[in-house]
Amino acid sequence: MGVERYVIEAVVREGRSHREVARSAGVSKAWVTKLVARYRAGGEPALEPRSRRPGSCPHAIAADIQSEILELRQQLDSAGYDSGAHTIAHHLRLHHPDVPSVATIWRILKRQGLITPQPHKRPRCSFVRFEAALPNEMWQSDFTHWQLGDGSAVEILNYLDDHSRLLLACNAFTTVKGADVVESFHLAGATHGYPAALLTDNGAVYSGKSRGGKVLLETELERLGIVFKHSTPYHPQTCGKVERFHQTLKHFLAKQTPPATLAVLQLQLDTFRAYYNHHRPHRALDGRTPLTAFHARLKARPDGADPAGHYRVRHDRVDKQGRVTIRYLSRLRHIGLGRAYAGVPVRLLVANKHVRVIREDGSLLRELVLDPGRDYQPQQPAQIGHYDVRQTGTMT
Repeated sequence: MGVERYVIEAVVREGRSHREVARSAGVSKAWVTKLVARYRAGGEPALEPRSRRPGSCPHAIAADIQSEILELRQQLDSAGYDSGAHTIAHHLRLHHPDVPSVATIWRILKRQGLITPQPHKRPRCSFVRFEAALPNEMWQSDFTHWQLGDGSAVEILNYLDDHSRLLLACNAFTTVKGADVVESFHLAGATHGYPAALLTDNGAVYSGKSRGGKVLLETELERLGIVFKHSTPYHPQTCGKVERFHQTLKHFLAKQTPPATLAVLQLQLDTFRAYYNHHRPHRALDGRTPLTAFHARLKARPDGADPAGHYRVRHDRVDKQGRVTIRYLSRLRHIGLGRAYAGVPVRLLVANKHVRVIREDGSLLRELVLDPGRDYQPQQPAQIGHYDVRQTGTMT
């Protein structure tokens, strides 16, 4: 029997005095009097413990702000974007001069049952954290797997700036090949400038070391004077930024309608990339967006590359005469490959006057330096090489 019921039994049913019961129960006489009054007014339910919460709180968060917090949570989560307290606080600051703290927003979400308890994680202070000091000082790249609406497997290739977390490229392929990696790299470099270094894992499209050669990307980086770094095998933490980014990307894609085609998936990726770079606050950047952080400092650049160089990737098909055409110094230049390749789709990797013509699978058809004095670049002997492209491109 609880002390409350003991007091009621002794006073109400046995007729003992308040003072005597208080002394025997070890409580104050005033508390006994108050408890008896509650019992006579409300019966046994009145004996249950009452909340000590005050009836009003002058500094409580306004109801409309709380409603907006919950609405933002629902909107962001439904769209597949980050919907944590830090992100909600960022969006609130766009419309309100005075917003609740991140901790207060977290408590509001928790009261509504919207916070999922997380297991205890390794303390942040125990990690050896690295971040490039400048934009374009180092990029990270990796690809991840996804599925179309019919269940067919596809791969998504990503390039991420290590300093600003800017999503430089996010492209979908049926299977990522060596030529795709190089083309995405050049398109990102043409838009944002080339990096001083690139960090990847040891996947077949990134490294030919296990096969005793070099893949197409390695030869391109050597030519551009870009340092190529590979992570320790079976240690994804080295490329932790792009690995963690895959979780954010997949959380978004899981909220979207399953794409029927690769083109539809690419539209979804383009939508996410625009939001991620321009609007999503990043905790590692003190709440700034990646694009803001990318343009906040001067950019690093390759030590061995001409900063004024012109790099591009061009898609073409060999014509009936065995030629492909590019424009250089405002004039069309015809590059001879041989009639045996008529109709073959190719890609031209152009770096100023230096041109390499490769097939879609990465095999090298011709490499040359354009002669500005000639419109036709005749085929030279011993120009044909090959890249071993079991998904990649190793020069043999």
